[in-house]
Amino acid sequence: MKKRGKRYQAVEKLIDKEKTYDLSQAVELLKKAANAKFDETVNMAFHLGVDPKNADQQVRGVINLPHGTGKTVRIAAFVKGDNVDKAKKAGADFVGDKDLMDKISKGWLDFDVVVATPDMMKEISKLGKILGPRGLMPNPKSGTVALDIAGAVAEIKAGKVEYRLDKGANLHIVVGKVSFSKEQLSDNILTVAKEIIHAKPASCKGQYVRNLAVSSAMGPPIRMNINVK
Repeated sequence: MKKRGKRYQAVEKLIDKEKTYDLSQAVELLKKAANAKFDETVNMAFHLGVDPKNADQQVRGVINLPHGTGKTVRIAAFVKGDNVDKAKKAGADFVGDKDLMDKISKGWLDFDVVVATPDMMKEISKLGKILGPRGLMPNPKSGTVALDIAGAVAEIKAGKVEYRLDKGANLHIVVGKVSFSKEQLSDNILTVAKEIIHAKPASCKGQYVRNLAVSSAMGPPIRMNINVK
């Protein structure tokens, strides 16, 4: 078992592992427990009562966080023609077509999200072995393949995040920074909770959300209970 540092152990004493906290309590504890020397990212983790092996029990989509993630997202846009200027003006960090593909094929991956127009997907599919395993392959379901490339870039820059179930039936979603106000964090967390609960597959029987926790990048998880309609 990994031995935790003194800072982590001290923070861990603030949290009752057997208790499930409500939203306001969890956010207050989260901010109190975050004492790293940098602005820690806040993560939300779900363990769901679904079977990831069943196609009809996949949980995947996108969420527009009301207060963004607090992270600077680097976007690579695969476009050509008039869409080059549109993507640049919307805030894409890297814009191109074959030139970007060549760089990626040689190992360059200094970006967080890839967006593309539909006419570029045939070419981008050649990079599937590189982008796919890293969760970077553009997909219409996540809004990263779009005719309105400027709109897609702007939404991501504003705080649009993608979520996708892993093999262990878990979801991990960034919901902000410790420096956010309690109100901002609460809004983002509640928005995510509503989205995930409403995304429950029709074929899912029994308890859907088995476990829900929030944590800062360097802090222990805080179990939560959020009742939403």
